[in-house]
Amino acid sequence: MTTRTMRRRLHHGDVDGKRNDELFDSSEVDGLSEPLLGNHIDDSSVPVPILEDLWDDERRKQHIHWTFVFSQLIAQWAQWLANIVLGSGSLIARLLPLSSLSQNGSNRKLLQPSLSPLQEARLRDLQQRLGVPFDGSQAEHQDALKQLWRLAYPDRELPSLKSELWKDMGWQGSDPSTDFRGGGFISLENLIFFAKKYPDSFQRLLNKRDGTRAEWEYPFAVAGVNISFMLAQMLDLQTGKPSTLAGVRFLELLADDEMAFDNLYCIAFQMMDAQWLAKRASYMEFNDVLKSTRTQLERELSLEDVYTVKDLPAYNMLTG
Repeated sequence: MTTRTMRRRLHHGDVDGKRNDELFDSSEVDGLSEPLLGNHIDDSSVPVPILEDLWDDERRKQHIHWTFVFSQLIAQWAQWLANIVLGSGSLIARLLPLSSLSQNGSNRKLLQPSLSPLQEARLRDLQQRLGVPFDGSQAEHQDALKQLWRLAYPDRELPSLKSELWKDMGWQGSDPSTDFRGGGFISLENLIFFAKKYPDSFQRLLNKRDGTRAEWEYPFAVAGVNISFMLAQMLDLQTGKPSTLAGVRFLELLADDEMAFDNLYCIAFQMMDAQWLAKRASYMEFNDVLKSTRTQLERELSLEDVYTVKDLPAYNMLTG
């Protein structure tokens, strides 16, 4: 597999049986519209790896695979125990007041927790970030796009803000500013954070280096925008104080780490790619993979021994 997967554009992209003219639906996580899947790169320009490199790459792939498998098993085991403890026939469930816990899958509502002044300040700052739309006319937002390009391709010349070269990163058109929509400016900040904090993982995902890739790969940058949007919904961050189980657990992580959302974003991106490979998915299955990623992340957040982002089992995939 070359470092940049051969991609094709679907000129009549229908997702889930219907045409999507918007990147995000206001009520659903579903949301890639017509994809731009880049350009074909001649294999002859790619250097042939030596045997030692192939072995190292194979060991890294095996490490990521087994870490992903074990994180799934741990999360499923925790969910099974939770179902026993909170099941309708358990003594604990009968003693719990109905107002404090409504069983509704991963979206069940809890009583809003009392927050420390530090948590309140960090939650307020995060919600302010979530409320900032991307504005291609603002110099700060333009500079952020340029910074992302330099981090992604340090050896390539910076293109203009409207250029076909942006498709190489996985934007759907020559103007990346049209792809943010529901993701907002924070989705660009998330990508920059990922590239700076975990550059090796960022480059592996950007260039699709792990595993056997699909002919129609998910577009990297647009996938990142979708992940930001999915996280904000999953964590219930747009409705005052979060009251879902995942949102409440996230507030605990936020007390420990001011950048908990950004770190969780990086884990979710790596987890999504692992799900993609495990399912042998192709472009039209991206929404299903994103939903599976959300479910897996919710399970890991429900683990009792998770106090920081680094305690999540999937964190090992990010740093492995």
